[in-house]
Amino acid sequence: MPQAAQSPLIRAFFDEPTNTVSYLVADPTTRRAAVIDPVLDFDQRDGTVDLRSVNAILAAAGEHGLAIEWVLETHAHADHLSGAPYIKSMTGARIGIGEHIRDVQRIFRPVFNAEDLRTDGSDFDRLFADGEAFRLGELVVEVMHTPGHTPADLSYKIGDAVFVGDTLFMPDYGTARADFPGGDARQLYRSIQRLLRLPDETRLFMCHDYKAPGRDDYAWETTVREQRENNVHLRGGVTEAAFVAMRQARDATLSAPTLLLPSIQVNIRAGRFPKAQSNGVHYLQLPVRARAGAEAAIMSSG
Repeated sequence: MPQAAQSPLIRAFFDEPTNTVSYLVADPTTRRAAVIDPVLDFDQRDGTVDLRSVNAILAAAGEHGLAIEWVLETHAHADHLSGAPYIKSMTGARIGIGEHIRDVQRIFRPVFNAEDLRTDGSDFDRLFADGEAFRLGELVVEVMHTPGHTPADLSYKIGDAVFVGDTLFMPDYGTARADFPGGDARQLYRSIQRLLRLPDETRLFMCHDYKAPGRDDYAWETTVREQRENNVHLRGGVTEAAFVAMRQARDATLSAPTLLLPSIQVNIRAGRFPKAQSNGVHYLQLPVRARAGAEAAIMSSG
């Protein structure tokens, strides 16, 4: 196959408030395109949403004559709300995610008492299985199930590029956390090893960057070889047991993402908000849990 057919056009869009990278990926021949992990701007302080991030992607697609056919989610994100429904409404694109989103929905439905939430994945247009492939113009998109961060994480291999979601970060920053409900550090290690068995020059595109200490600029593209040789959590042929011990110790020190609660509620619904109530307003749930010794504060407020 000619090299041109194997290398997609890729444009990255970095959202600094959530440290998220979204991608516009296209077949250079047919101009058919997909958007990966789009961000809906959400201000938690006053509950307002904005479209500047998704509109930037749509404007770029229009500028280059790209027809967006897919919105591909690598997983149900815990750090930003998805802009997938808006892109779908503007382009007719289908929203796809891994089939194990059903597991994530079942985990979080009782957390938010989300009685309206279907747990069969039907909020999404397509549920992908590991090893599945589909076309984006003349490009082939290969689906890799890479769980660990969540049960549903996928990586999308498109030509010589792989969009790894939350499995790996840039080599100087390491790997993703695995302590969310359904996460598993052993699965994460095995998913990473699967990615590292790809050809050395395979390009890997991150979903997040936080600028490792000593680095001045954000970055999100690396290669399999660079990850294997230089990733601070993987180099030296670290064993699974050592990786799990490191990951569990590190995760125990991490705070919850700022937008965890709103993000999960929206993203397990394919980016849709819960139905509006009788006053026409959409509401997100905020579960309240008492830390040890603070139970009386909740009891007394009843």
